[in-house]
Amino acid sequence: MKVELTLEETRKMFLFVAEKLIACQDILTEADRVIGDGDHGVGMARGFEAVQLKLSNATFSSLDEIFKSVGTILLTTIGGAAGAIFGTWFRSGAKNLTGKYLLDSACFALFLKDGLVGIQERGKAKVGDKTIVDVLAPAAAAAEKNSNKALEKCLAEVSLAADQGMESTKNFIAAIGRAKSLGERSLGYPDPGALSSSYILKYMASFVSQLSSN
Repeated sequence: MKVELTLEETRKMFLFVAEKLIACQDILTEADRVIGDGDHGVGMARGFEAVQLKLSNATFSSLDEIFKSVGTILLTTIGGAAGAIFGTWFRSGAKNLTGKYLLDSACFALFLKDGLVGIQERGKAKVGDKTIVDVLAPAAAAAEKNSNKALEKCLAEVSLAADQGMESTKNFIAAIGRAKSLGERSLGYPDPGALSSSYILKYMASFVSQLSSN
């Protein structure tokens, strides 16, 4: 059971997540096409291609540097509202990781808690508004509940909560963003940002699980 990640393993985790998110471009594009403007997949792929490029040969001296770097890259390369949202998630999530060198469950819980606060302060979204908050709120709660367990176990629970949160957005009428204008026509479809964030957390969990089995 993998208890924690070193800085180098954390860097490799983000490279793994980037590879998987890029491969999800068409899925994310289709999700955005039905309730948005159809460019979410392209933007996320562009952002994580930039993450790949930046992190491929980078070295970091603490966790906050890694998370802040990812956030800054996403903020400046995805574009539009999604760039601001995902950039804020990782940049705000780095707030209390300064001087920390091992990514354990307690650090991951801090990342999700602070990232959620940053996003809500910026966009004023709440649970039920059909946004990324519907994923991050239950994910942060799951991380806090499992913050004393091995990282592999914590991330498995976080991923499950995130997926359930993403699924819940299908039952909500969009209250924020471009999909708001659709009213009840947004029912039955997941929020694209919620889908992307659930994938990110799922692939983080997958990486840690694979690392344990190797």
